[in-house]
Amino acid sequence: MKKIILCGGCFWGVQAYFDLLKGVNDTWAVYADGKKDNPSYTEVSHEISMHAEGVLIEFDESIISIEDLLSHYLRFVDPYSVNKQQEDAGINYRTAIFTFEAFDLVVVYEYLMNYFKSNYSLMKIIIKNDIKYFLAEEYHQHYLDKNKNGYCHIDLKLIKDEEIKDERKY
Repeated sequence: MKKIILCGGCFWGVQAYFDLLKGVNDTWAVYADGKKDNPSYTEVSHEISMHAEGVLIEFDESIISIEDLLSHYLRFVDPYSVNKQQEDAGINYRTAIFTFEAFDLVVVYEYLMNYFKSNYSLMKIIIKNDIKYFLAEEYHQHYLDKNKNGYCHIDLKLIKDEEIKDERKY
């Protein structure tokens, strides 16, 4: 299994989105790329720890590639926005892609350069390799599964039926 962290606003919706995809084995809500070990949600949401809310995605690349994951990611993020995705505003809601292997970092850069072409320099997605992250508190894990009417800034209907691993939950 391979791993990647994608940040794109509140992690509840991002996690719910990727949980639906074929080839995604598991996901975890995480705090990524900050300045403090083991931050609390309060420290993250008040921009004390400087972490981004992200989703660690474990996936089977024989079923879904990094490029496929990025294609999905770009369906719902505004790649030109800084520290804001729809109503979610603050440094903890920044858009970012964090890889674990140097080769995957190259794949991400190549994909985004090809996707944005001449607009690549306008894109505001942070891209890094090998950053520190910490699991968010348990109540954040799979939040929308536990709270059916919970907030979600992402339209989960952006996923085509043939891309869903099981029956549509949302």
